[in-house]
Amino acid sequence: MCFGPSVRRNTRRTQVGDVTIGAGAPIVVQSMTNTDTADATATADQVFELARAGSELVRITVNSLDAARAVTAIRDRLAARGCAVPLIGDFHFNGHKLLTQVPDCAQALAKYRINPGNVGQGRRRDEQFAQMIEIACRYDKPVRIGVNWGSLDPALARRMMDENARLRAPRDAAAVTREALIVSALASAEQAERWGLRGDRIILSAKVSSVQELVAVYRDLARRCDYPLHLGLTEAGMGSKAIVASTAALAILLQEGIGDTVRISLTPEPGGDRTREVLVAQELLQTMGLRAFAPLVTACPGCGRTSSTFFQELAERIQSYLRMQMPLWRRDYPGVETLQVAVMGCVVNGPGESKHADIGISLPGSGENPVAPVYIDGERHVTLKGDTIAEDFQRLVEAYVRRRYASAPLAAARPAEESSAQY
Repeated sequence: MCFGPSVRRNTRRTQVGDVTIGAGAPIVVQSMTNTDTADATATADQVFELARAGSELVRITVNSLDAARAVTAIRDRLAARGCAVPLIGDFHFNGHKLLTQVPDCAQALAKYRINPGNVGQGRRRDEQFAQMIEIACRYDKPVRIGVNWGSLDPALARRMMDENARLRAPRDAAAVTREALIVSALASAEQAERWGLRGDRIILSAKVSSVQELVAVYRDLARRCDYPLHLGLTEAGMGSKAIVASTAALAILLQEGIGDTVRISLTPEPGGDRTREVLVAQELLQTMGLRAFAPLVTACPGCGRTSSTFFQELAERIQSYLRMQMPLWRRDYPGVETLQVAVMGCVVNGPGESKHADIGISLPGSGENPVAPVYIDGERHVTLKGDTIAEDFQRLVEAYVRRRYASAPLAAARPAEESSAQY
């Protein structure tokens, strides 16, 4: 039996700021702001929060002169806070004008995202696309050529549908649409290289909102090119549906070694936290064993044997605590992101799961002795009891982290306030 993802494809390697994409580099987590980019303060604040949550690239909409003029201010505000996350400019329809009219924007961005279906129609399409590629070459910026089935080049789609209709055995419309997506991406990349953009400065994506269609498109695209590929289920939706759909599609592709960057496109609830899409992407990669971002907590779902919600509350408390500590711990305790913690609710699987974890606690279930054994590195370490089990276990986790992961004797003594300056 084979465990773990297939051997990754031999893609080209692309550099976006300090982030390496492709050719076996770690899969990169991306996100996108939903603020008005012209509001430099609000956008910089959201970029900072996304980066602090772990987003390694952040995309911002650049759709107007005001938005383009704000990019440098956004970059400056982030730099003042010690945040160097690369910014990607998302361009549609008027990107050629904005990049030309606001050269500071063209220079401040780390990468451009260009949708070949939205760069113009007819003869103007090639002219405007070429203009954007020339600017990318001038400033040595990588480009993601991002095709989307909701904005597929209509002329290309019509031509391919007409050609298909003349075949003796026409393919179904879905198959033609998939082929049109791939052709659009590959033909646009070929054009970009003819106009001077190096192949190692190109990333491709071909997004759809159907799980099976996305898997089919990317499998075919991966067979036909060696560019790094950005994965994402577009318009995934809200809540659990979006998380399940995105995970189902991306997990299949990642397991086959397809994909070099990922974004989970969640529609947030009104006033919802934009960073949730970052956490979902991280947890997807971490649960698949592809990367590690933060300690994970194993917890049982609860059943009739569990007498209260105490273990659930403790599991949530410990998971939240671990994530809150990561900005500081990431600096002081290298490797702490691989820590595994178990919080179990009864004696059935509690001791076993706790032994499998680095540190785990088995809380008393219904009818059990009201004590909570704690296991460290597979061995029973101490038994907790009384009203302070949660506080006592958290202190044990803290002590374990300091003992196992400290990179310097005084690392744990640094003031917690320093974490506010990290992202």
